[in-house]
Amino acid sequence: MSCSRNVSDVTSDGAAWLASAGTYPRSTLAFWEERPGAPVVLPCGSAFDVVNAPAIFGRRMLDRLWDEGPGSGPVAEFRGRMLLFAAPGTAQRLPSLLEWEEWGARGRTDGRTSAVPPLLCHGTGDAVTVPAPTGGSDARSGSRWLVAPDTRQPWLPGPEVLMWAAVRAARSAVRISISPPADQGAKVYDVSRRR
Repeated sequence: MSCSRNVSDVTSDGAAWLASAGTYPRSTLAFWEERPGAPVVLPCGSAFDVVNAPAIFGRRMLDRLWDEGPGSGPVAEFRGRMLLFAAPGTAQRLPSLLEWEEWGARGRTDGRTSAVPPLLCHGTGDAVTVPAPTGGSDARSGSRWLVAPDTRQPWLPGPEVLMWAAVRAARSAVRISISPPADQGAKVYDVSRRR
């Protein structure tokens, strides 16, 4: 008989890593042992930071990390948002890197900037709700693991890796046109996709 693990379930080592973020890791692990389907609020800043993006843009970032980059650390969905777990310190550094790259709120107001939704960066002093270690998707909380933690020392992307994932995701979402803007009252049909 073969035993297959659901890839969206957290392993015991992954749960130990998540619990290590809190003040009382043994209590968190005991709680999960008693209620493995329960989400938990954990502090950011010591074991991990979290970059919180709208679901569609977060999925684009995740695709860029796996298709063009080094992959990702743990990733969860929570109430229509994507939670990308990152190296501690990322929450402090990422916003300034995005500003430098002219992608932030105070950056330019051309087409590039409008394609990047606000990224919420959770670091020291913040806390996030993480999905339950088992059970797949929780309909009540709207949470689930997309890339579940599976080791006590997972690789976590830093601010530079996440900045480039955001930049690439934004660029892939922006359509560039060399034609003048269409007449606002005219019907326009995109025939470029026709075979």
